[in-house]
Amino acid sequence: MARLDWLTERPIAHRGLHDAAAGVIENTASAFTAAIAGYYGIECDVQVSADGEAIVHHDDALGRLTEGSAPLASQTAAALKAVAFTATTDRMLTLGELCDLVGGRVPLLIEIKSRFDGDLRLTRRVANVLTGYRGPVAAMSFDPAPVTALRSLAPDLTRGIVAERHYTHHEWDALTPAMKRRLAYFLHAPSSRPQFVAYSVKDVPAAAPWLARHLCGLPLLTWTVRSAADRERAARHADQMIFEGFRPT
Repeated sequence: MARLDWLTERPIAHRGLHDAAAGVIENTASAFTAAIAGYYGIECDVQVSADGEAIVHHDDALGRLTEGSAPLASQTAAALKAVAFTATTDRMLTLGELCDLVGGRVPLLIEIKSRFDGDLRLTRRVANVLTGYRGPVAAMSFDPAPVTALRSLAPDLTRGIVAERHYTHHEWDALTPAMKRRLAYFLHAPSSRPQFVAYSVKDVPAAAPWLARHLCGLPLLTWTVRSAADRERAARHADQMIFEGFRPT
């Protein structure tokens, strides 16, 4: 495996270095520019558009941060790029535009959003865009299927699994107990073969990430670090933190 020191050498700004009170909104060019200026790594999310483009946005529907209410997957990339945010003049970026903005200056960590439905259009687009990117970059997902697919689609792209221990949030209601157990304990590892782990800070220490880190030698990131207690736990049990709400020194 290639060296992954770049993945853990500096804190990673969750959805960019955003600050809503200052009009800097998550997953926007302003947040990413601020992270670059602070020399932090960048974590972001991508969703698929109706025409198969990778759009940088966390939610799968408009409304929380933007005008409108439509699912992103029902809108073309051009239509989504025209959607106004409610608190900034920024517009949504495609993954390619984000890569052009960052230009290899800081590490880039891309979370591939998934509905656990076997749809790999977004994974294929991410692989295609990142194949031509020359900076430090990795892709990850809660869903092992995209991670597994990346092994063949982009074998040179660093890939990771995002996980937690309990999966009690309502976003996981569609998952069966068996699926949650498979995710929490990395039972998919023989096929997905992640090269790093991003695990919930609220759930460390835990057996699965401990084994991945200490027995398999995988870098362990932990998310989302927001408090002094989170930061202390991350320092004790992980190799680096994905943070928001403050500026690490």
